Amino acid sequence: MSLGHEHHGEAGHHDHHGPRVLPASLAAPEEAIKAWRTRLLIVGGVAALISLVFFTVSGGPDHILRAYLMGYMLSFGFAGGGLVLLMLQYVSGGKWGLLLRRPLEAMSRTLKLVAVLFLPILFFMKRLYQWAAYPDAKATAAAYAKGLMTQEQMLTANAKHLMLNPTSAIIQAVIVFGVLLTIMALLNRWSVQRDADPEAGSQSSYDRWRIKFENLSGIGILIYVILLTDASIVWIKSLDVTWYSSIYGLQFLVGQGYQVLALSILSVILLSRYEPIKSIFRTTEQHDMAKFAFAFTMLNIYFCFAEFLIIWSGNIPDEIPWYLARIHGGWWVICSLDFICHWLVPFCLLLSRDIKRDKSKMIWVTCWMIFARSLDMFWLIEPNFKDAAGNLHLSGNFGILAYITVPVAILSIWGAYYLTELMKRPLVNVNDPHVEEILEPEHAH
Repeated sequence: MSLGHEHHGEAGHHDHHGPRVLPASLAAPEEAIKAWRTRLLIVGGVAALISLVFFTVSGGPDHILRAYLMGYMLSFGFAGGGLVLLMLQYVSGGKWGLLLRRPLEAMSRTLKLVAVLFLPILFFMKRLYQWAAYPDAKATAAAYAKGLMTQEQMLTANAKHLMLNPTSAIIQAVIVFGVLLTIMALLNRWSVQRDADPEAGSQSSYDRWRIKFENLSGIGILIYVILLTDASIVWIKSLDVTWYSSIYGLQFLVGQGYQVLALSILSVILLSRYEPIKSIFRTTEQHDMAKFAFAFTMLNIYFCFAEFLIIWSGNIPDEIPWYLARIHGGWWVICSLDFICHWLVPFCLLLSRDIKRDKSKMIWVTCWMIFARSLDMFWLIEPNFKDAAGNLHLSGNFGILAYITVPVAILSIWGAYYLTELMKRPLVNVNDPHVEEILEPEHAH
C-alpha cells in the first residue's frame, strides 16, 4: 500500500485530526450525476444524427455496422469487465473494493442493456461474418467459385462449421448472457442483503458474507474467462475466419480490466467532489488503484507483444497475414498510434508517483486510456474486411468516419444507463470490515 499525504484542492492541506465519519446520507449525488447523464445523452444524440449521414455514402451502411460492433464490444467490455473485476475484488479483498464496489456493480447491471444491444449484430451477422453468409459447405464452395472466398477461407470455414454457424452463434450468445446475467443478479442482490443483515457489523456477519461471495466469485471468474474466450472468438476473431490465436480470450480479458479500471478510477475521482465518497476517498487508495491500472497496462503489453513476437519469429504463412493486413498501407500509422496511445503513454504516465496521486491528472490519464482502448478496438476490427485489409484510406471512403460517431453514440447511451444504475444504491457498503479502516486519516508523509 502506498502511504503519503492526502491532498485537498490546490493547497494540499492535510487532515491528521483523527478518524473521519461517514456522512448521514450515503446516496449518490443525484444532481451531479443527472447533469453528467444529460451531457452524455446530448453527445450521443448528436453522434447518432451525424451517423445517419453515412448511410448516404458509398460503403456507409457496412461501415456503420462494423462501427456498431466496435462500440458494442467496448460497452460489453465495461459491463462484463465490471462484473469480473467485481468478482476479483470479492476473492482478493482489499480496501480498494469498498470504493469501487458500487461503480463495478452498476457496470455489471448494464449487462441487461448490453444483451439487448447485441440483437442488431444477430440480425445483420451475414453482413459481418463470412461464416454466417456462407453457413455450410455447399455455400462456401459456391462463394469460392465466385471469388467471394479464398480457398483457405473456404476450407477453414468448413472446418469450424460446428462452432461458427448462425444457429450455433445464437445459442452461444444466449448461454453467455444467461450465465453472466445470473451471476450478476446474485452478486447485486446479495450486496443489498448484506447491508440489511440484522447482524451487520459483527464478525460473524462479515465472515458469512465473505465466504458466500468468495464461493460464487471464485468459480465465477473461471466461468467468465471461458465464456469471454468463446465470445471474443465468435464476435471478433472470426471476422477473419483463418486467424488462429491461443491467447485471444486472455487478451480481451486484460483489455477489459484496462478499460474498466480507467472508468472506475475516473468515476470515484469525479464522485469524490461530493459526499459520501469525499469522506472516504484518500490519496492512499487513489495511488493504489492507479498502481493497479499500471499493472494491467504492463500485462496488456506483455500479452499483445508476446503473441506478435512468437508469430513474427515463427514466420508461418498461415499466421502472418493477420498482422500484414494491419501494418501495410495507412494501417502502419494506426498501428504506431495504437502502440503509442494504448501502451507507451499510459505506461510512462503511470510510472510517476505524483501523477498517480493527483486527481486532475488522473482524470486525463483515465480518459486517455479509454480513448486508447477504442483505438485498439478499431485496429482489431476494421482490417478484417477485404476492402480495408492493408489499405486504409479516406479518399472515396468517408463511411469509415462512422468509426468515430457510432461508437460515441453507443458508449454515450451505455454511459447514461451506467449513471442511472449508479444512482440507485448508496455509494458505500456499510457492512464491510474495511469501512473503519478507510475512514482513518493518512498515516505517513
